[in-house]
Amino acid sequence: MGRRKTEKIVFNNIAVLDAGAKGVSVAKAPDGKVIFIPNVVPGDVVDVQTMKKRKAYYEGKATHIHEYSADRVIPPCKHFGSCGGCKWQNMNYEKQLYYKNREVYNHLKRIGKVDLPEFEPIKGSDKQFFYRNKMEFSFSNARWMTEDEINSSEEIDNHNALGFHIPRMWDKILDITHCHLQEDPSNAIRNEVRDFANANNMAFFNPREHSGLLRTLMLRTASTGEIMVLIQFFDDNKQQRELLLDHLQHKFPVITSLQYVINQKANDTIYDQEVVLYKGRDYILEEMEGLTFKINAKSFYQTNSAQAYELYSITRDFAGLTGNELVYDLYTGTGTIAQFVSRKAKKVVGVEAVPEAIADAKANASHNNIDNCEFFVGDMKEVFNDDFINTHGRPDVIITDPPRDGMHKDVIAQILQIAPQKVVYVSCNSATQARDLALMDEFYKVTRVRPVDMFPQTHHVENVVLLEKR
Repeated sequence: MGRRKTEKIVFNNIAVLDAGAKGVSVAKAPDGKVIFIPNVVPGDVVDVQTMKKRKAYYEGKATHIHEYSADRVIPPCKHFGSCGGCKWQNMNYEKQLYYKNREVYNHLKRIGKVDLPEFEPIKGSDKQFFYRNKMEFSFSNARWMTEDEINSSEEIDNHNALGFHIPRMWDKILDITHCHLQEDPSNAIRNEVRDFANANNMAFFNPREHSGLLRTLMLRTASTGEIMVLIQFFDDNKQQRELLLDHLQHKFPVITSLQYVINQKANDTIYDQEVVLYKGRDYILEEMEGLTFKINAKSFYQTNSAQAYELYSITRDFAGLTGNELVYDLYTGTGTIAQFVSRKAKKVVGVEAVPEAIADAKANASHNNIDNCEFFVGDMKEVFNDDFINTHGRPDVIITDPPRDGMHKDVIAQILQIAPQKVVYVSCNSATQARDLALMDEFYKVTRVRPVDMFPQTHHVENVVLLEKR
């Protein structure tokens, strides 16, 4: 028996009430259920066609807008609505900041249930477009057709695409011709790669059959003007590979680092792959407050360089360093925060689980002539035993910047046992941060909070919290 199709219902003149999770707006149906609607702005009045019906809510799409919200702006990107990124491009920036700030407050209050000081103003981004220093694009021979293309009578013969995955469609790629996320020559390089590959009959990846030559393209740019290009190939075809790479080198002499990977495994992550340097050097240099950081193909670096500086400045300010403190920097990555705060600290000890990141951290510290930072590889929940504390000292301040999942409860238990005067908690997910704050609430009071917008036009927000010993 075939699967029963969800009955599609149309609701007319529905007021969009709020911005919900993951950048989707929220309205109420006449029957009282919540409706989640993408690509609309709170304050819009719309007709909605439901796409999914669940017990407590509907998922729908706006088919007609009767009234435009006062907070609505015209999205500058022509891919808006088809592309899954930058979902808030149609909302004015001040309102984006309002919703981000409110989300952080709600998470800390509802999930953390902790007493909160008055928030310091959310730190907005001076650049609201072209702010990312790293972009990854995928090749596919199964291009996603937009509604406009389907409705037009135009015949489309070429189904190759170089762009972004359509949300929830692992094998469909939206062909991107102009993206507003990365400074030029990002668009020019991506478009040239696609055009040259098409002109020379290079096979774009087929994700279903696992075949083809071209798999992914990564572009990294730095505030110094340096550029890294890395192409991931599936087939090992030396002639075609070198044809494309030589063309790029000739067309864009500005490229600092031209690299490639041959990856024939099931997924396209490069962390377990050999990266081959084709031309230039195997890293680009990023600069921040006089410090330089080598960024290689596998390095983690905050994706918005200008806002990373603001985030780290707030972190250092919250730590209140005088030059006499021993600081532990947990989840230190390549040691950027550790080095950034080091000139105001007596000593900084950075800990990270990824050996390659610690190798980068040590190399960068040496390059920056910083001699009061030490870096160690270790699983955060196991590393802080008595031997470690006896060897390196009991910290006055702990800075922690964990991944989206937050801190492991054993790590929190160790922080409580070490009992530093201050903990500065940097988070990219205020929900897991709130959960962790609740676990620390008996011993630590939240005394300062400041959200930071690293990703304009999206719902994502970072948050910095200062905890002081009760």
